[in-house]
Amino acid sequence: MHKKLTSSLALHEFPNSYQVARNLNRQIHFHLGPTNSGKTYQALLKLQAAESGVYLAPLRLLAMEIRDRLMEASVPCNLITGEERQLIPGAKHTACTVEMMNPNQAVDVAIIDEIQMLQDEARGYAWTSALIGAPAKEVFVCGANSVTTPCIRAIEALGEKYDITHLERKTPLLLEHEGLSGRKYNRANLKGKLQKGDAVIAFTRKDVLTLSARFRQWGHGVASIYGALSPEVRRTESRRFCEGDADILVATDAIGMGLNLPIRRVIFSSIDKFDGIASRPINATEVRQIAGRAGRFGIYDTGYVSAFENDELIHLEHMLTTSDVADLEKLPVSPSFPHLSEIAGSLHTHKISEALTYFAERIRINSDLFEIAPLQTQMQLALLVDEYAPKLNLKDKFIFTCAPIGCDKPRERDYFLSCLNCLANNQKKALPEDIAWLNSTSPKHLEEAEDLSKDISLYAWLAHKFPKHFYQLENLPVLRNKVSRYIEAALLVQAGYKDTSKELMYQSGQS
Repeated sequence: MHKKLTSSLALHEFPNSYQVARNLNRQIHFHLGPTNSGKTYQALLKLQAAESGVYLAPLRLLAMEIRDRLMEASVPCNLITGEERQLIPGAKHTACTVEMMNPNQAVDVAIIDEIQMLQDEARGYAWTSALIGAPAKEVFVCGANSVTTPCIRAIEALGEKYDITHLERKTPLLLEHEGLSGRKYNRANLKGKLQKGDAVIAFTRKDVLTLSARFRQWGHGVASIYGALSPEVRRTESRRFCEGDADILVATDAIGMGLNLPIRRVIFSSIDKFDGIASRPINATEVRQIAGRAGRFGIYDTGYVSAFENDELIHLEHMLTTSDVADLEKLPVSPSFPHLSEIAGSLHTHKISEALTYFAERIRINSDLFEIAPLQTQMQLALLVDEYAPKLNLKDKFIFTCAPIGCDKPRERDYFLSCLNCLANNQKKALPEDIAWLNSTSPKHLEEAEDLSKDISLYAWLAHKFPKHFYQLENLPVLRNKVSRYIEAALLVQAGYKDTSKELMYQSGQS
């Protein structure tokens, strides 16, 4: 049984699951280079001029921006993400998140943006699917040069034509010789050192909020961007910085993709980032993606990079000059529902977690091109689904294992389980309630509002999968807008926390 099962799921057969792409005799154009090199610009012009096309975005925010750009150029363009479907009658162009690619709709031009995301453990498989399955005559692959080798190996194995264009930065990027605080960090030394056009990078929500509040006290207009904010709020904060309402930006590495901002100087408040397991120094790809946002072409002649402390500049210099070529040798792939359904049938199991475990641990076909993607998050959700909804049909179980949530966060996990419970019991679930404090001017509910925004996003995602059970999709934009406006107002007056992570570390004597 296992031999037959294994051979039917051979990874070398993966490309044949994208028959439209295989029949198009595709031409692949690699546009590779650092941030601010214009690598996506020419591809977007080709997309705009094409009879039909698709833009595959790494983020919902970027899909929205490209949709807006095409619409402004009088090119009707659909927007499709996990949370929304904005379809324009007669439109032959679509901007979508990479996971929402339709492999069966042939177009003239496709753009795959931020190809280096192949390295992402949670989502890298979606870029593999795009690279192998984008159903376009011409496919533009844009991003850093870090994953070029495995991409070329796959394209050559498919027998498809390709060309590579390497681009250089349009403005020089200079590392400053002195940190803002000098040899050793002292918050008082920062005062007076910030300038209009600075972007201060922190790696936690608390640090972003604390530094934002402090800089406002010092007389600066401040915009704040971090991962817990919805795309709508990020756009508002970006606009405030772009239009001069805020002279300083404080942000996490969320600005590393999809935001074109008039940043003169990027300042790292820390060079350490918690990766879910431990704190580690930021790597070459991360430094280049973030630092490269400085010196926006057409606005500044030069971009600058700095840090709070002199010693941190040494690490930044090393990361900016060392190779950022990834050690990725094979492209990650994840199971489709037909794969798991076949496995479950062969194993005589109704547990999605058992089928996923078998796929992750036993499907080890020799392939020079592909490997099984890490499935930790999907496995965690699968165990929850099997425990709390054991009688749910296998396909619905699989859908829930793909939900865009962080199951290590109790608040998100609880809302996920409440949604799962409704489907398992064939009940309807209303949108989260409009809470009274959304009408207040107090910032004390900021974190609750961020949580509510995540609940709304999950509800929207599920409403497209199970419209009869999550039935209030039409009412969602009004609530989402209300929550976004509350968060935007709260960001302007929130007081932050007493100390940043760096300051607490120094106080405890860890440095």
